[in-house]
Amino acid sequence: MGMLPGFLGLLLLSPALLCIVESHVHYYDFVLREKNFTRLCSTKSMLVVNDSFPGPVIRVQKGDTVYVNVQNQGDYDFTIHWHGVHQPRNPWSDGPEYITQCPIEPGSNFTYEVIFSDEEGTLWWHAHSDWTRSSVHGAIVVMPLNETGFPFPEPDGEEIVVLGSWYKDDVNEVVAEALDDGDDTPRSDCYTINGQPGDFFACSNDSTHRWEVEYGKTYLLRMVNAAMNAELYFAIAEHNLTVVGMDGSYVKPIVTDFIMICPGQTMDILVTADQPLGRYYMAARQYDSVRPDVTDYDTSNVTAILEYKGNYTPPALPIFPSNLPTYEDLSSAVAFSSRILSLASTEHPINVPKNITTRMYITTVMNNIEFDNGTDESSGLASSLNNVSWVNPSTDVLLAYYRNMSGFYTSDFPDYPPTLFDFVAEDLQDDYVMTVQGTKVKVLEYNEEVEIVFQGTNVLDASEDHPMHMHGYSFYVVGKGFGNFDNETDPQVYNLVDPPKMNTVTVPKKGWVAIRFKASNPGVWFWHCHLDRHLSWGMNFVMIVKDGGTPETSMRKPPAYLPPCSDSSTIKLQPFQHKFGRKSK
Repeated sequence: MGMLPGFLGLLLLSPALLCIVESHVHYYDFVLREKNFTRLCSTKSMLVVNDSFPGPVIRVQKGDTVYVNVQNQGDYDFTIHWHGVHQPRNPWSDGPEYITQCPIEPGSNFTYEVIFSDEEGTLWWHAHSDWTRSSVHGAIVVMPLNETGFPFPEPDGEEIVVLGSWYKDDVNEVVAEALDDGDDTPRSDCYTINGQPGDFFACSNDSTHRWEVEYGKTYLLRMVNAAMNAELYFAIAEHNLTVVGMDGSYVKPIVTDFIMICPGQTMDILVTADQPLGRYYMAARQYDSVRPDVTDYDTSNVTAILEYKGNYTPPALPIFPSNLPTYEDLSSAVAFSSRILSLASTEHPINVPKNITTRMYITTVMNNIEFDNGTDESSGLASSLNNVSWVNPSTDVLLAYYRNMSGFYTSDFPDYPPTLFDFVAEDLQDDYVMTVQGTKVKVLEYNEEVEIVFQGTNVLDASEDHPMHMHGYSFYVVGKGFGNFDNETDPQVYNLVDPPKMNTVTVPKKGWVAIRFKASNPGVWFWHCHLDRHLSWGMNFVMIVKDGGTPETSMRKPPAYLPPCSDSSTIKLQPFQHKFGRKSK
């Protein structure tokens, strides 16, 4: 990696004083290739970046730019998304395949220009094609400017914790077969902390991740939930956690003895080493929000060890966190999430949109869909937003939009579901089960102020949390509740003072969440559920934000080289004619 100095520009400090704020340009090389890893007493080959799992950490300062030259030496097409990075006016480097680019083919390379703006804290990067992100991901650390620093005392040290999923088999091949047959996708065999399952698994004790701390010091724990399909509880035995940041924005400090983090989210957590010298387990387990009789989720308890430096006789076993909530503890998850509020200070202000020009009410639904499996008509699992199950086009939406190419998408994603009913009722009729497929986008004018209410549903008796992620933006979570959203009474209790600013938010089981943002970043931006099984089934849509009329408010021109869209057939995220987990021809 290299770094060159540059200048971000002029920052107005007062009417009479201008200060030049220095920014930097960084260069990274990412090489994707197969490497053997042994976990749970078996060895498999899997795709990783720079031979590491998790992948390399990107470190920048607020406002920097990073160029990442990605070389694909593997057998699969793939892309990389820079999760939580807003990429102002630059959707060309956002990464989701067939949304903003076509995949990087084996034997080729592509350079991403990753532009940081107002983000500060912990973000992450991951593959955004097939289920390759299970092994292709890593953390991003965005430091504050020297002039401002942290909005809390400077930590004495830092620790990065990446929570992940481990599959004994080639997950892309297993998922491809499941989707071709219309079946459910695989569950992970265990969870990992920094790539390791921990002490409770066979052949794992010697490789359990260890974090050494000194008594009396305070550390900044940077956490990423890179698990494929699981919200996770996390705790450190006998230690309090103080959450100070989330999704690249600061929050009012939350002192707690556990956290719940959904897939795609990141958190910044202060941990003070104030307990007797010894060894303490850091542990995580799944929070499962589906109905209680469905018990086929991953019940593993992943652990790492917080270990104090010094001369002492450690116990035979580290202490396990007795306060770690159980798998189906709904009340603990709700209680923790309800405490998250923006810092909303003078140094870190917020700007909640209040003059809403576009309102959308979007249902998150589990469905069935009919398809031809090659021998006869069959049905399989699907998911949808407002009863539209997303299908990828053969050319990415961004290029089709930029070149005004017709036939690749339609601009008619609905603002409301086609039918209104009691979305959270028990035993819903079969009339609501089937969905339609489409490549439908929502077009917004520049600077529109948008409110979206995501409504959870109980179709197929399959209500569960849905972590919805928006590319290119952060948004304010102004309201959340259970039951059906009431557009007369629920807005009266919106939080417009210090709502949390996020890029990934959970739509609660049999409930709703309301978010607001200002459409000030022109381009093509993806919305999707960050449970990858739901993304694979179509719980996605695209927003196109039009240019603002000046060069400074318009999308940038494309780079000189873009990966070609060489596969002429439609690449579908649905079971029929599926090419999921495809290897290059």
